[in-house]
Amino acid sequence: MNILITGACGHIGSYLTENIYRIKNIKKVILIDDLRSGRINTLFNSKKKNNLKFYQRDISKKNSLNFLKNVNVIIHLASLTNAAGSFKVRKHMYANNLNCFRNVLNFCIKNNSKLIHISSSSVYGKPTDLVWEDSGNKFLKPQSPYADIKLKEERILMKNKNKLKFVSYRFGTIAGISKGMRFHTAVNKFCLDASLDKPIEIYQTALNQYRPYLSLKDSFEVFKFSIEKNLFNNEIYNALSGNFTVKDIIKKIKKYKKKVKIKFIKSKIMNRLSYHVSSIKLEKSGLTLKNNLDKDIKDTLYLLKNI
Repeated sequence: MNILITGACGHIGSYLTENIYRIKNIKKVILIDDLRSGRINTLFNSKKKNNLKFYQRDISKKNSLNFLKNVNVIIHLASLTNAAGSFKVRKHMYANNLNCFRNVLNFCIKNNSKLIHISSSSVYGKPTDLVWEDSGNKFLKPQSPYADIKLKEERILMKNKNKLKFVSYRFGTIAGISKGMRFHTAVNKFCLDASLDKPIEIYQTALNQYRPYLSLKDSFEVFKFSIEKNLFNNEIYNALSGNFTVKDIIKKIKKYKKKVKIKFIKSKIMNRLSYHVSSIKLEKSGLTLKNNLDKDIKDTLYLLKNI
């Protein structure tokens, strides 16, 4: 089996690349990244047994994937991802992310390649106790351009479901260490600020709001499960390690970093929404995610201990 990973140098992509040898029956792994972030270091000392081949390509450009052949599965991770920052680059993010997605989609349809599509739990935006995947539009109200793009991608997939095999995962906010890790998402940013003895900035309305979080280790288990169990049933699944409030996350950080300062701020995506995301559908398919965010937080703070 030949696998293509787009956005291979990113936070999730670099962890997946390092561990992909743990997935059975993969013969060749093709990595693509435009290196806009400069994270070529994620490819240093890559394990030879991964049988990796890297190409620098901007897949937002038409025909950028045409040089490839015999790709069985695409794991599509290439996108601009900063939800809070997406308001400042709205037009660019829509153009870039949707062009990347459409080019990958067209390649899959033309070459009979299966697709693992990564969406986001941020497509939910209605205050409720519990949200799940098969509720129609009932809970779907994206609060940022990034989330709105993810919902558009899902809907484009559904319109083309008779043309390809895919699975789409609504990932919770990622936490954990990788070579390409970034620090604009909640857990990683909180850990960095705490390590720098800076106040952790929290939206004024967010302290007691529940949100879903996903350990980077669990994200890998999702990919592994999809490929090894051939889960390409044109369905959408929530993927999360747990639902936590910001207060819960701060409490976890305080286990390892005693003096933590907090500063309340305003933001364009600040709202009063709180919801638990259900993981039952994925569990019924055979995968239960078990990794603990406490370990991710501990490892991240340890990584940053000397700064």
